[in-house]
Amino acid sequence: MTRETFSDLVMESERTLFCVAMSMLKNETDCEDAVQTAILTAYEKLDSLKNEAFFKTWLVRILINVCKQQLRSRRRVVSFEEYSQAEEAAPADNIDVRMAVEQLPLPVREVIVLYYMEEFTVKEIRSILHIPEGTIKSRLSKGRELLRLSLQEN
Repeated sequence: MTRETFSDLVMESERTLFCVAMSMLKNETDCEDAVQTAILTAYEKLDSLKNEAFFKTWLVRILINVCKQQLRSRRRVVSFEEYSQAEEAAPADNIDVRMAVEQLPLPVREVIVLYYMEEFTVKEIRSILHIPEGTIKSRLSKGRELLRLSLQEN
């Protein structure tokens, strides 16, 4: 893969990368750091990509690993103010749903974001997270139920 092709594919994936990172880290600065680290790591390990058609899935998997590493190393709580600043650009009618998604447990939230917000298929999510399709489907079901309960309360 040439540098130009790599750059083009990264640019095509930019929004997805930021959304996935934001769903996990909840802080714009941390998201930017994670995305940059993931892109650098992908470039350095480009020879491990077996099929160029799976570039986006491969890159998202790297990003998720980077985000998990950041969460492990920082172990900090994000204040509501930080979250609100990052969400200022979000439409007001989606804020309840976004806040409900942010309250989901991380494994469920990952699957919900990848499936509904980033529109990955169950098979693509399986490749990204390295978990069985049945686990993905059960997390989607659990996520939908938790969101339904959370949104009914509001």
